[in-house]
Amino acid sequence: MGIREETFYEGGPHVGDLIFNILLGFTVICLPLTVGSIVRAIWLRYHITSRRISVTGGWMGRDRSDIIYSEIRQVVTVPRGLGLWGDMVLTLKDGSRLELRAVPRFRETAAYINEKIGAKAPVTKAG
Repeated sequence: MGIREETFYEGGPHVGDLIFNILLGFTVICLPLTVGSIVRAIWLRYHITSRRISVTGGWMGRDRSDIIYSEIRQVVTVPRGLGLWGDMVLTLKDGSRLELRAVPRFRETAAYINEKIGAKAPVTKAG
């Protein structure tokens, strides 16, 4: 019998990101941001478990990225929406990056990921 995979977070981006960007959409200049947040709200899904991080997104939710914690070198967080949600960038050991936008409870999530990857890779706060 294998190790059971426990879910830490499963769901989409924070609803505040959508609301904020829809309000910005009333200014015509911010329409691209509004469209981006609507696409994220519809098709972006995070699944963070005790063994891996899966991000499903892209047009119609057709793109999927799966990474295991041993591949992560660094976690950088940026608060958004008065700190109610935030963005995270996971830098992998091969130098590539995975961006997680509008993550609810991003501080708890970053701490959880940091715990899984070990103390050698600290959480960095940007901004």
